[in-house]
Amino acid sequence: MATPISTLKDNQQASDTPHPVFTDVKQRCLITAEQLKRYSEPSELPTDTRTAPDLDVGFGQQRAIKALQTALDIKASGYHVFAAGENGLGKRTIISRLLNRIAADAPTPDDWVYVHNFTDPRTPLALRLPAGQAALLQQQINSLWQQAKKRLSQRFRSDQYQSKIEAIKNNTHEQESHAYEALNAEGKQYDLALTFRSFDNKAMFVHPSQLPTENNDHDGHSPKASDSHISESETNDRNKEGRPSTDDRPTDYGNREYEAELSNFAQKNHMQKRLSQLTIALEQLEDEANDAIEALHRSIARRALQPLFAPVYEQFSAHPLVIDYLKAVFADMVTHVERIVNGDDEEFVTAVLATTPSRYAVNVIVSHPPDSGAPVIFEDLPTHLNLLGHVEQITQLGTVTTDVSMIRAGALHRANGGYLLLEASHLLEHPYAWQGLKRALQSRKIKLSSLEQMLTLTGSLSLSPAPIDLDIKVILLGEADLYYELLELEPEFDAVFKVRADFHDDVIRTSEHELALVAKMADIIDYANLYPFDRHAQATLLEHLSLQAEEQDRLSLHSDLLIKLLHESNRHARLNDESIVTAEHVTQAINDMDERSGYLRDLYWDELKNGQQLIQTQGRAVGQVNALTVVSYADSEFGMPARLTAVIQPNIGAGEILDIERDVDLGGSLHAKGMLIMTSYLRALFSQHHALNFSASLAFEQSYAHIDGDSATVSEGCALLSALANVPIDQSFAITGSMNQLGEVQAVGGINAKIAGFFDACREQELTGQQGVVIPMANVKQLMLRDDIIDAVNAGSFHIYGVHTLSEALSLMTGLPIDTMNKKGRYRKDTLFGKVLSRLMLWDENQNEEDDIDDKKSKKEDKKKRKAKRQKKEDKSRKDKRQDEKNNSEVTSNGAHDDEQNIDNDEVK
Repeated sequence: MATPISTLKDNQQASDTPHPVFTDVKQRCLITAEQLKRYSEPSELPTDTRTAPDLDVGFGQQRAIKALQTALDIKASGYHVFAAGENGLGKRTIISRLLNRIAADAPTPDDWVYVHNFTDPRTPLALRLPAGQAALLQQQINSLWQQAKKRLSQRFRSDQYQSKIEAIKNNTHEQESHAYEALNAEGKQYDLALTFRSFDNKAMFVHPSQLPTENNDHDGHSPKASDSHISESETNDRNKEGRPSTDDRPTDYGNREYEAELSNFAQKNHMQKRLSQLTIALEQLEDEANDAIEALHRSIARRALQPLFAPVYEQFSAHPLVIDYLKAVFADMVTHVERIVNGDDEEFVTAVLATTPSRYAVNVIVSHPPDSGAPVIFEDLPTHLNLLGHVEQITQLGTVTTDVSMIRAGALHRANGGYLLLEASHLLEHPYAWQGLKRALQSRKIKLSSLEQMLTLTGSLSLSPAPIDLDIKVILLGEADLYYELLELEPEFDAVFKVRADFHDDVIRTSEHELALVAKMADIIDYANLYPFDRHAQATLLEHLSLQAEEQDRLSLHSDLLIKLLHESNRHARLNDESIVTAEHVTQAINDMDERSGYLRDLYWDELKNGQQLIQTQGRAVGQVNALTVVSYADSEFGMPARLTAVIQPNIGAGEILDIERDVDLGGSLHAKGMLIMTSYLRALFSQHHALNFSASLAFEQSYAHIDGDSATVSEGCALLSALANVPIDQSFAITGSMNQLGEVQAVGGINAKIAGFFDACREQELTGQQGVVIPMANVKQLMLRDDIIDAVNAGSFHIYGVHTLSEALSLMTGLPIDTMNKKGRYRKDTLFGKVLSRLMLWDENQNEEDDIDDKKSKKEDKKKRKAKRQKKEDKSRKDKRQDEKNNSEVTSNGAHDDEQNIDNDEVK
């Protein structure tokens, strides 16, 4: 019987009529255009940034400021600060400004200098002086050296000095001459003469006959030689008087001559000993003369230097250690006055690029102007040397030397008595820097150590300067993750940095906070000398900061982003020859920044246009969903839809779901967690009604990168339930959201980028007026969408829905009621879950029918086998019987044979 055409039309109209449940969910979940963005009211903002209120340094960071003030107020050991927060929040600027205010009223720390240690030159002395006195001491010592050298040179060139030296020398020479004359006279008694050898001028006694014929007074002024020589006439007279002539010699002449020679040898030996005694006496006499000269030098030096040092003593009378050092300098100059005057000793020669010898150098390690407050230092290269200082060395002709003037200060020296700021990541990049800083803070002393010895393990000689007392507050700047790593890996970190100051990323969006952020803008504009921003530009900036905070009711505090926006907006105003920045300039700057970071996004849209990326924004499909995702790469982040598909294998498995992304190591742990939550939810839904007699697989199509996060849990649930129920999903919708085991939809991140990504895809493929996105209702407060998306929503060409549960999301995606139950507590057949159960039961029935058919076939085959077996057994029994009868017939008569034949005929019949 043919169906009337009118009936077909009625059925078609009934199928096109939306289900009341779907209509109710759609109306309830629809988000209005007013909820898509929070605008700032320009009338409540200053006319331009020139009239903005004063900046509050600690705006938005009250928690961190309070922690910092707590650490600064406590003087106990270990109360240093780790300022934790993301990069770009302006932590260093806020802390520096706060510390500068506090340091301005703080007492100025003392100066420190290193000077030569005359007792132990290897350990220079550290002197502490009031602020501004270090440079004065250095100046006074330089002046003392210059004046001392000049005055000593004058005194030692004076006629009075020369006459005193001559008197000492003449007196010594006269005493020597008298001693030689007396010894010569004594030698004459033994017929010996005192003479001096010509080649070494050594005194000796000889017989007068051995004297040179000529007078040895060749030097013209030596009285020794002339006075000790005996004339030839005297010798001849003595020979005449004391020695008989040859003619008068007795016969025993040989014996007497021998005895005379023996006597002469003994006398000569005696006189030589007397000469040695005289030589020793003369050496002592010469030493006394030298001592007298040295005493004269020291006396002259004391009289010359005392007037120079006296006013310096008086100037530093309140500093005993400085007075002791000045006295040591005075004593050293007096002791080494000859070397100073001669100027031929390197230790007393002015060093290169210096005005004094290194021996008398005053090395100013740190000096502060009086009443300048405490120092605030930021060290951008915190190496071990830059933190704790070091001792330089100089190589001359292959010899490595150093001295007190080569000691160099570190950041701890410069910040001593004040505050030191360091980037924690930079500190940990350099070897031994953290160990050196920790040791200094724990001991409260700055001790210079040779890093070369620590690294090379060599024993090279170097200075070991005396340690300096340390009184400082150190503030480390870093991210929270680094703080936790240090706590875990460095056992003593918490003992040194006991205070953590947390810096927030954003602040609540109120009128007061908006004005405070405008004040921050004005401060940056004044510092960078930019054009003023009008109130509409300020409002646009505030709205963009809310977008960066991903919250309508919060404002981002990232200073780097704000500074970048201000500079680029100022550039557009300058290019347009305008003297004030407007909202159009700010919008253009935002678009430029978005375009610069949109290279990967443009590649994706090119693939979408060319059909290489398969995205369907119209029609319906079973087990297929447009999932909203966010792609993040370096500083680029954008949203895009991705096709998510589910495939069911009935009567295989017990509800297992294969996560293809996870199995190929493209899915992260959070993605796997979302998959397991969805699996547990499905088991709880249907296992009480029917066994899960299927297995399934899920995959993101055309996805080749790592996927993580649980924001695809709702979309995976929709795709899987669509495939299970064989109900198509409206491809005009895209969906995102996390889900718990109770089926409740939870908020996700990057919601604005995700919506913008699907809107751009729909616009690329033509807006139909039916397209839209389904998001968690918890994300509605985070919406700060683009104005073109809001215009499309107002025009009704794009829709945004917020859902609380998976059932609401499924109803929007399929147009069906989801989980309505009948009186028996089972899902109605027209619901999505009812269709799922129907298919589960259908698969089970089909399986049972197949099993029944198999059982019948098996029974028939078994019956045939039994019948065939029985027949075979009967045939065998008959055959055996005939064989027995045949054997018996051989001994019977022919009649019997005939009977047997009749029997066989009867059997055949």
